[in-house]
Amino acid sequence: MQMQQVISLEQQAKFMAVPDMIYKDDPQWIKPLDKDILEIFDEKKNKTFRFGKIIRWVLTGKDGVLLGRIAAFVNKKYKNKGDEVAAGGIGFFECINNQEAANLLFEEAKKWLEQEGMGCMDGPINFGERDRWWGLLTHGFTSPLYGMNYNPPYYRELFEQYGFQVFYNQVCLGMHPKKKLDEKIWQRHDAIAADPAYSACPISKNNLQKFATDFSIVYNKAWAGHGGLKELSKEQVLIMFKKMKPVMDERIIWFAYHADEPIGIFINLPDLNQWFKYLDGKFGLFQKLKFLWVKQFKPNRKFTGLVFGIVPAFQGKGLDAYIIAESAKVIQRNNVPYTAYEMQWIGDFNPKMLNIAENLGEVFRSRNLVTYRYLFNRQQVFHRHPILS
Repeated sequence: MQMQQVISLEQQAKFMAVPDMIYKDDPQWIKPLDKDILEIFDEKKNKTFRFGKIIRWVLTGKDGVLLGRIAAFVNKKYKNKGDEVAAGGIGFFECINNQEAANLLFEEAKKWLEQEGMGCMDGPINFGERDRWWGLLTHGFTSPLYGMNYNPPYYRELFEQYGFQVFYNQVCLGMHPKKKLDEKIWQRHDAIAADPAYSACPISKNNLQKFATDFSIVYNKAWAGHGGLKELSKEQVLIMFKKMKPVMDERIIWFAYHADEPIGIFINLPDLNQWFKYLDGKFGLFQKLKFLWVKQFKPNRKFTGLVFGIVPAFQGKGLDAYIIAESAKVIQRNNVPYTAYEMQWIGDFNPKMLNIAENLGEVFRSRNLVTYRYLFNRQQVFHRHPILS
């Protein structure tokens, strides 16, 4: 077996071809857009390069047969509560079902990260935000949401046999959006709705500036300062909303208010993978035209939860049930096509948020991903990610 660092365009093409070999017979796999993966490694497009660097390798066998790939990276902004050593990352791991091949990939990444002064490696994670390409799938081997990792079941054994340990679980929850809400949800909703100071409404694409401001207010009160999350300005959110606008469905993005002050957000999007699965990873001019055709004539029946949050002063008052029930009045109409819903992952180190999500109605655990950690000092005591208070 031979390890090649990806430097040339030819080697990059091999790196991109490995998943096609791994998943050629897997009907659940949806090939990510090539551009979404390549942008991770592009200094001009990935702002994480301001704080770190990344390297990648391809593993080949006899006659150049592709066996696997891996990337390793350091990021000064990547920190977890309670970390005792600097943590590097690995990601974009793909490998045949062969422990020796996997060990070669892990060892190459470990050697490079040690040279960079790291004391452990976490993976598979992203060289960037945690809402994409994060975690190893261990339960729920169904087609992935857009930007979500997918892998064969045997990857778990490859990681754990090498010595990786579970740092935390990433829990994904699903709901049946057309199913009648539990009476307890409506009781909690009605208690809030009886006070005229409360209101809820869907987003309007014609007034994104207002809703960007409202989003930033709720987000900054609910999340900024927790787990290293920074405040978001209304300008940043407006840019994000404008990017989302072409695929935004006003019926599934909701805001809650008290005396006209924003206090809650329920942000969802159609699952883009339900359209992108027809494009075979490409997004050139032909695929863009095909995407518009598919979007027009193939109803997207799955939507995904991106953000659900309530400002601290209004938590525990039933506002979660209020937003869910208000949105259900619209989402459950016959002319709204969605029949499946899945939330993005919640770490098991955040039991408070998990509890809120699991009490939204008849939810089920749709899939589980794992962020693993490997300590370079094998005598060091391993600790899981601490529970957030």
